[in-house]
Amino acid sequence: MFKDEIVEDIHRIREEYAKSFNYDLDAIFADLQKLQTESGREVVNLLPKRSLTTRWSGRSKTNH
Repeated sequence: MFKDEIVEDIHRIREEYAKSFNYDLDAIFADLQKLQTESGREVVNLLPKRSLTTRWSGRSKTNH
């Protein structure tokens, strides 16, 4: 079977990163948020936008 060196490196790096936080997802998430904040890049919100009809009527979709 073919082994991709790049994929193997990604798996190794991911494992080392998780191990450095003792596989604690809360700690990993906090670190990623910190890195995101420190990057200085704009964070984009990808939540769906309200429809024009909802904005005009003042009602949400759940109120119908």
